[in-house]
Amino acid sequence: MIKVGDKIPSVKIKVAAETGGGEETTTEALFANKKVVLFGVPGAYTPTCSAKHLPGFVEQADALKAKGVDLIACVSVNDAFVMGAWGKDQKAFGKVTMLADGNADLAKAMGLELDLNVANMGLRNKRYAAIIENGVVSTLAVEEAGKFEVSSAEAIAAKL
Repeated sequence: MIKVGDKIPSVKIKVAAETGGGEETTTEALFANKKVVLFGVPGAYTPTCSAKHLPGFVEQADALKAKGVDLIACVSVNDAFVMGAWGKDQKAFGKVTMLADGNADLAKAMGLELDLNVANMGLRNKRYAAIIENGVVSTLAVEEAGKFEVSSAEAIAAKL
């Protein structure tokens, strides 16, 4: 698993668009020369992700940016169309960048994949949040299974 001090792996990822689809980029290009809060969720439209995790970062976006954050990004193992629709439903656009890791390439490269095949949900992200400065992890908070305590917007804001 990735740890504090590690560089974020450079993988292809899609930045979801509010109108559907998305633009392909790399994590290296997206995070270069920026202070980024990246949070990973098990799935778009899932209960905790939709009721607490993403809404918390949408609500705290201005406060996080006031603390020097250049980019707040939500990543999930979903396609860009789903991430775009979810972001639109959650009024995230303009506050949180929605990233589609459709093949779980980033999740696997970071060692933060979650195998939910037993629940017929396939490979997903673990729930986490990270502060990344110029491509290097400075803070990493990974939740224990079924928990939502250390990766909330408030918990990450306290570490900035």
